[in-house]
Amino acid sequence: MKQILQSLKDGTTAVEDVPAPGVRPGQLLIGTAASLVSAGTERMLVDFGRANLLDKARQQPDKVVQVLDKIRTDGLVATLKTVQAKLDKPIPLGYSSAGVVLAVGEGVEGFAVGDRVVSNGSHAEVVCVPANLCARIPDGVDDETASFTVVSAIALQGIRLAAPTLGETVVVIGLGLIGLITVQILRAGGCRVIGIDLDAGRAALARDLGAVTCVPSAGEDPLAVAARETGGSGVDAVLITAATDSDEPMHQAAQMCRKRGRIVLVGVTGLKLSRADFYEKELTFQVSCSYGPGRYDPAYEQEGHDYPIGFVRWTEQRNFAAVLGLMAAGSLTVRPLVSHRVPIAEAPRAYDLLAEENPLGIVLTYPGVPVGAASAATTVLVAAKAAPAGVAAKAAPTAGAPGVSVIGAGNYASQVLLPALAATPATLRVLVSAGGVSGVHAGRKHRFAATATDARQALDDPATSAVVIATRHDSHARYVIEALGRRKHVFVEKPLAIRREEVAAITAAWRAAAAAGFEAILMPGFNRRFAPHVVRMKQLLAGRTGPKALVMTVNAGAIPPEHWTQDPAVGGGRIIGEACHFVDLCRFLTGSPIVRSHGFRFGRAPGLKIRDDNATLVLEFQDGSLGTIHYLAGGHRSLPKERLEVFSAGAVLQLDNFRRLRGYGWPGFSTMNLWRQDKGNAAGMAAFVAAVAAGGPSPIPLDEAVEVTLATFDAVEAMHRTA
Repeated sequence: MKQILQSLKDGTTAVEDVPAPGVRPGQLLIGTAASLVSAGTERMLVDFGRANLLDKARQQPDKVVQVLDKIRTDGLVATLKTVQAKLDKPIPLGYSSAGVVLAVGEGVEGFAVGDRVVSNGSHAEVVCVPANLCARIPDGVDDETASFTVVSAIALQGIRLAAPTLGETVVVIGLGLIGLITVQILRAGGCRVIGIDLDAGRAALARDLGAVTCVPSAGEDPLAVAARETGGSGVDAVLITAATDSDEPMHQAAQMCRKRGRIVLVGVTGLKLSRADFYEKELTFQVSCSYGPGRYDPAYEQEGHDYPIGFVRWTEQRNFAAVLGLMAAGSLTVRPLVSHRVPIAEAPRAYDLLAEENPLGIVLTYPGVPVGAASAATTVLVAAKAAPAGVAAKAAPTAGAPGVSVIGAGNYASQVLLPALAATPATLRVLVSAGGVSGVHAGRKHRFAATATDARQALDDPATSAVVIATRHDSHARYVIEALGRRKHVFVEKPLAIRREEVAAITAAWRAAAAAGFEAILMPGFNRRFAPHVVRMKQLLAGRTGPKALVMTVNAGAIPPEHWTQDPAVGGGRIIGEACHFVDLCRFLTGSPIVRSHGFRFGRAPGLKIRDDNATLVLEFQDGSLGTIHYLAGGHRSLPKERLEVFSAGAVLQLDNFRRLRGYGWPGFSTMNLWRQDKGNAAGMAAFVAAVAAGGPSPIPLDEAVEVTLATFDAVEAMHRTA
């Protein structure tokens, strides 16, 4: 299918062939009929992409601080690599479309195949969208009109926050697409509207839609117009739908308002507020968030948990329905707002218009996807395509090089695992990504034979002898078991699993494969044991007898509670999902089995709530060694993330963030420094591919991987018992 992607590196907008997504639980698969280019939001993205690196930095000063902190902790080379990877990844554009339902995901109610719906899907021929971000289109509302729904919901939400009543006078500053829609909805609600814009043509459109207008560029005074229209008492509310760096719209809005007037910011403007403006009139000011309640709430949008209508009357989905109702009644007409119609295949022309002109509504048209084509073109061949500029073509694989496919192309996979895999002699077969976009980009960059959105394309590929699994944690066990059942070797990114029953099922599947004559290599992504510093530590410790004391301090950094890694059902929580790395590191360096694992969570004081990611783990080993892991989310990002100290028979090894190793009391060894951070990702992947090519054994024995995984479960259970 065709989809519009934009490069953040240089602002290039392109129509790419991308594998169509498959339907997922809780979502609708939709064939797009029309989509609307958001002139404001998408122009900002294009302008940002086309800016040079210095201008990009000026636009995001908070990101510059993060980059500087990362340089201090991880080094310049690693930081540049991360920044380049972020800018290199294309982003899908668009969020307001209309189409027809091709398939209904498990658990979705109220929709059927063939329904015409609106959604916040991107500019693509087929989109997969959570059901709460969709609404049925009434009969009599055509697809082009319906494609304005989501953008119109932004206007409607701003109006709801301003809470105008019948007969009130409301000012709309900025008569772009959202501003003109705002004028119409206010008029439909019985309000008198004053529209302000520097563009006389847009002001004329607003007049046709029933507004009194003011054009400051023609010498008209907004304050005088507001005073005239209200008899000097001031307007009841102001909605700012402009996009500008200037503080003047906010200042004018405050001056126009009556006492206790309301100001709502829907667009973007300078926010240097005058206290006097607001204090003397007791004005209220609020920023409107997108389409309404539910926006950015994963429980609502992704998991489908609706808000009770008795408590939240207008969610984003109900706002969509309200907009469609206005369209069906003729109270909201968008035909005068359509300035251009562009076929999806010619979409770059639409973005040139954004940069060169000042268009209103650019509608993208689509050839149409027939009902029943629920999974059309789920695979895209990329091997025949030339490598993009600046990317060297991968050398032809050596004879006998294993075929490796990858399931998952998220940030970590794209930035770390795929480059490591591409550096091995493996033949890269199928790269699977849920949405298709990241897979096509990374697949072309690393010369995969094909990309897909269905994992079966990788699992069933006869030329694939090994599979790399880099999906969300709750799917690891399922894909491991499926791969083993198809006689594939497996590299699974940590953790191995997030539940005890999953570990038991994986072990049973591995044994069943062995009983059937397939000695499977099953290796979790515990990369730190392959890091150069750790390999050297292992060599030094090999000459020491007696128990060791290991102290690991992890400045993990805070992650929002709603992030999927914090969800025990999806990510397993951060101890199981990430701290397993450090449990494995201690297990590797001691070379001794873990006999007991304890966990202690911060926050046992009454009324103090601390999540599991502020904890201390204590590991007891069979040889008497003791490992202590302080996993802390409450530190500052300027402190390096990881430090390991090993005390052994009168000597100490101190590893700082995988860049510097110091030895105290070690004859013949004092320091080992690297120019760039190396956590062993490349060496670990190389070891896996080499083991597959040689027929084994696994670089990490399965019994050790299971032991480490169960130790993290024990620690988390102990934390909750003692909390």
